[in-house]
Amino acid sequence: MQVPFIDLQAQNRALKHEIIPLWEDIFDSSHFIGGKYVNNFEQNFAQACEVEHCISVNSGTDALRFILLALDINPGDEVITVPNTFIATAEAISQADGKVIFVDINPQTYTMNPEKLEAAITVHTKGIVPVHLYGRTDDMDMILRIAQKYNLWVVEDACQAHLAKYKGRKAGSIGIAGAFSFYPGKNLGACGEAGAVTTNNVKIAKKIRMLRDHGQSQKYYHDINGYNGRCDALQAAALNVKLKYLPEWNESRRKSAQRYIQQLQDLKPIILPYVGTDCLPVYHLFVIQVPNRDGIINELNAKGIGTGIHYPVPLHLQKAYMYLQKPKGSFPESEKLANHVLSLPMFPNMTYEQIDYVCNQLHIILQNLG
Repeated sequence: MQVPFIDLQAQNRALKHEIIPLWEDIFDSSHFIGGKYVNNFEQNFAQACEVEHCISVNSGTDALRFILLALDINPGDEVITVPNTFIATAEAISQADGKVIFVDINPQTYTMNPEKLEAAITVHTKGIVPVHLYGRTDDMDMILRIAQKYNLWVVEDACQAHLAKYKGRKAGSIGIAGAFSFYPGKNLGACGEAGAVTTNNVKIAKKIRMLRDHGQSQKYYHDINGYNGRCDALQAAALNVKLKYLPEWNESRRKSAQRYIQQLQDLKPIILPYVGTDCLPVYHLFVIQVPNRDGIINELNAKGIGTGIHYPVPLHLQKAYMYLQKPKGSFPESEKLANHVLSLPMFPNMTYEQIDYVCNQLHIILQNLG
């Protein structure tokens, strides 16, 4: 049996009859930038996230960068995040002229450890960027309490957490703003690059609308230096079609995750994802920890099973951030996790037969290794 890591083709085939007519309408009108499709998607995604404003942009990286620029970061201002994330989180801070400060993760949740947070705060700290990793939200109550104590803002990196919930609140509605990616492989994925900012803050929303469009307050009137960071109508139209299916897809992912957990819960020494009661995850990824990861990956690949590693090198050990002078051992939980994480196949239309096959092969492989 072949079990791909992700199956975008099946999703695209199922929705082709809905998306292509909209694209034909855009081609016929030649209204590729802005317009009704962009406006409709922004309104619908804001409603889905339970916020007042959604500003579509051309990537999740720009979403996060524009938020930080809208918060008026100055050179040397410190922004705290985690090293166990995709580099875009830290890139956005650096590109907004902020100084990246890392704190380690909670080894149970793989997200920011709030108990490590206060020790990282200095007089130069301006804000915190928790990452809702793998589709699971951070411990937002404790992070927000600490932020309030030190008068810091909190920006959610929700790029992997579309419609995830923390104590009933939607990801992207909890901090001052949230950043989303619609990279094709995400729970809500475009047919190319796209992203969005969600916020209830009118000032931030207004500034990001200018930042994404060359700093314009109106056509040819540029109030600030901006960027070409808009989401085009083709992507917005496709996203709007997919958005109505997102709750169903997320529920399918949760059911698949539960099937994995049932099949693997007694298989040692695998460590399964922690669920907890505060969070309703959306399982962008189903990530386990295993020994001898490379050997297991090779065995799974030989059986037709796709896998991923998210992420093999923590950011403080990447060449791009060597200047921070945080050597190996600086963030032990992130480093330990990076050596053992393995992402198993996960996509909305995954069948129980496929999940059972993956789990059976893992049982066989680990028994042979043992």
